[in-house]
Amino acid sequence: MKHKKNNKQHAIEGPRLKKSLGQHFLREQHVVDTMLARVQLNQETAVFEIGCGDGFLTKSILQQPVKELWVFEIDEHWAQVVREQYADKRLTIFNEDFLVSDLTRLERNKSWVLLANLPYNITFPILYRLVQQVHLLREGVIMVQEEVAQKIVASEGRGYGVTSLFFQHIFEWELLVKISPNAFFPPPAIFSRLLYFKPRMVLDQIPDESGFWKFAKACFAQPRRMLRNNLAYAGYDLKRVPQDLLLLRAQQMSKSDLISLWNLIRSGEQS
Repeated sequence: MKHKKNNKQHAIEGPRLKKSLGQHFLREQHVVDTMLARVQLNQETAVFEIGCGDGFLTKSILQQPVKELWVFEIDEHWAQVVREQYADKRLTIFNEDFLVSDLTRLERNKSWVLLANLPYNITFPILYRLVQQVHLLREGVIMVQEEVAQKIVASEGRGYGVTSLFFQHIFEWELLVKISPNAFFPPPAIFSRLLYFKPRMVLDQIPDESGFWKFAKACFAQPRRMLRNNLAYAGYDLKRVPQDLLLLRAQQMSKSDLISLWNLIRSGEQS
């Protein structure tokens, strides 16, 4: 007979957890140690954290020789708990929603390291905000749902889509350890994954880039359909595209394949 792990040892002292904010607090130190070991931290490093909760990760970051740590925490009660618990002059806590915060303040240090256990319900909105500030980032480790992590790094097959293409265009990614629900309190219903990332130094050149991403979205609109059907439905001129290409599915196409196809379609539309 299997026994469920007793999570009473992980109980949280402090304000009541808010389900609406997706609060699942990390309780395994080895996970934090993995995050810290993957990035370079020294006395010149500026770190920021999104959602500190009760400060489990915050505490370990402050034990490193970092220059400063900025924390964005939407829950005013936990922000106050951590502010009072860690009286460190390097720590600044913004009791704000990261999705609407004024991130121009990050300009003061243009090589930030992000370490964060991201709220699962707003992972992708946060990632899109990071894309907007990519020039300010050096590297980072984030924790996300296992399914989300696999979607981000996918290069073919199930889960591979325009989301994969886009985030791989902006960042390099590396899957780190898979995290059991029992590493959290309360335990979520899913597994999590640590993801290392860093901005790409050189981006692939894409002609009419905004048009390409619209095109890519159309390619993956119905993943099980052939490209011919998806692109015809979206109104693209396919007269210059070889039929053997149009019989493929988007999930069989690499990014470079899709850029080549995009160029064929553009040439047809411009002639």
